[in-house]
Amino acid sequence: MKRSTYLYALSMAGLMFLLKLIDYNYLVYDLRMEYYVGIIAVIFTLLGLWIGRKLTAARRQEPILVAGTSAVRTSPADLGISPRESEVLHLIAAGHSNQEIADTLFLSLNTIKKHTSTLFRKLEAERRTQAIEKARRIGLIE
Repeated sequence: MKRSTYLYALSMAGLMFLLKLIDYNYLVYDLRMEYYVGIIAVIFTLLGLWIGRKLTAARRQEPILVAGTSAVRTSPADLGISPRESEVLHLIAAGHSNQEIADTLFLSLNTIKKHTSTLFRKLEAERRTQAIEKARRIGLIE
């Protein structure tokens, strides 16, 4: 945290220096205003991209799979999947219906529906088949 704060402060100081330099050159060389506006826009765009990458770096943790490579093993905790949701996922993969899963785990049907919708959100899937395929691809189930 401290390092990124110092880097941000240093970049802002450098940016202020650059803006003062541009202001000085504007007075000395009398270039057209469009050049200076363009330079400032590029500088702030690059600074915004850099800050955006820093802020979203934690979100980009999902492994990229290349065709023909073996599956990457991920633990359920890495995706925020609870042990109960993992049980539900295994029973879904075994082909059980929601009612059968509810009977097996001694839970209500609404609880199972809630677990499956949470699983779909965490696995970024819309259907059971997509959730099973993604879980197999990342190594949650065999």
